[in-house]
Amino acid sequence: MENQYQNSKLKVFALNSNVELAKEIASEVGVELGQCSVKRFSDGEIQINIEESIRGCDVFVIQSTSAPVNENLMELLIMIDALKRASAKTINIVNPYYGYARQDRKARAREPITAKLVANLLETAGADRVITLDLHAPQIQGFFDILIDHLMGVPILGDYFESKGFIDEDVVIVSPDHGGVTRARKLAERLKAPIAIIDKRRPKPNVAEVMNIVGHIDGKKAILIDDIIDTAGTITLAANALVENGAKEVYACCTHPVLSGPAIDRIHNSQIKELVVTNSIALPEEKKIEKLVQLSVAPLIGEAIIRVFEEQSVSTLFD
Repeated sequence: MENQYQNSKLKVFALNSNVELAKEIASEVGVELGQCSVKRFSDGEIQINIEESIRGCDVFVIQSTSAPVNENLMELLIMIDALKRASAKTINIVNPYYGYARQDRKARAREPITAKLVANLLETAGADRVITLDLHAPQIQGFFDILIDHLMGVPILGDYFESKGFIDEDVVIVSPDHGGVTRARKLAERLKAPIAIIDKRRPKPNVAEVMNIVGHIDGKKAILIDDIIDTAGTITLAANALVENGAKEVYACCTHPVLSGPAIDRIHNSQIKELVVTNSIALPEEKKIEKLVQLSVAPLIGEAIIRVFEEQSVSTLFD
């Protein structure tokens, strides 16, 4: 794409969490990445310097708050402060993966609600807008009093399975728990497939979980879908249960490949034939195993940035 926005008031900056994705997004938008340096003082404090004028510009900062989450979050907050003090017209945070989203309510007494705390921090630092992808719970949008564009990963995952010929076939979309049924339904509608739900319960402490499968999976290709796969415990147990109950093949997909701790070994040794994820989180080479397919969210995010800058509708991207 020729650099149509190169000399405009649109600026795209990358911090350290996902530089490859940021380069892809900048190329989709048609700009060079903005010049800034992120250094550390010897005690680890973050020092940011923006090395070009951004006065009066609409600035988009690309940063996933993935591991190391505290470093990446702090980098982002300091960058927002730098932009605000350098007279940016608007500060738009492009946050492909919103960390700390899993504590979105008080599930037990005396628990924090970190998803709200992070929203407050971004707002207080001076952000005007957040563009994010598949929040852990959609109601987190309501934790922000600034503008938020909530993009969806399902169309990207759905297109991939469609391209493999999984539409109108003997396919079933499986939610690994009750909470993910809406997500599974969205993928099922795209692939014209039925859904199934895994009902997990632990009869008493330290007794193995009982997995009941609600729906017909016998002889079908099953696609498990989740928003985040972290240690991969839930998804690999679910895959094994599906095969034991007669599924022909099991695929798994998610938007955010957190993949921490034993995740890669678990997936490698599981019944999952292929794990399809996006690049909302950068993965080191050792995690890119044969079973893993990583799809890019850059075209989607690039288009969202252009639409925000041009003051066009972003909601058309959800279809």
